[in-house]
Amino acid sequence: MCQALWPGADASELAEETAAYFAGRGPLATVMLCEAEDGEPIGMIELSLRSHADGCRSSPVPFVEGWYVVPDARRQGVGAALMAAAEAWARAGGYSELASDTELENEAGSRAHAACGFEEIGRAIKFRKSLSR
Repeated sequence: MCQALWPGADASELAEETAAYFAGRGPLATVMLCEAEDGEPIGMIELSLRSHADGCRSSPVPFVEGWYVVPDARRQGVGAALMAAAEAWARAGGYSELASDTELENEAGSRAHAACGFEEIGRAIKFRKSLSR
């Protein structure tokens, strides 16, 4: 699912991040899966704890690093159930806010966040310049 969410990412890096999570290392605090009745995974949400997040007043703040539902399971409440589970996890940990982001062109992601009660706090275009020759 991570490869489907981030198709441009290096598969070996994604595998390393997954292995680090299961070894208790790395930035992810929790990963939740949603399975179909036959046991097939149909959605996932990954959360980290960040020292800060734009628009948030508390620290640390739980941050949705990845949120994905397979295409055939979309618009059936899977994404909302995953987000509700993430919110419950954050509340149980004593956190008062939850943060997330999505790419500017990801209109479906923006709508999904809004449907789950997120408020947009800003937009950005990020820049990079390589200094190597």
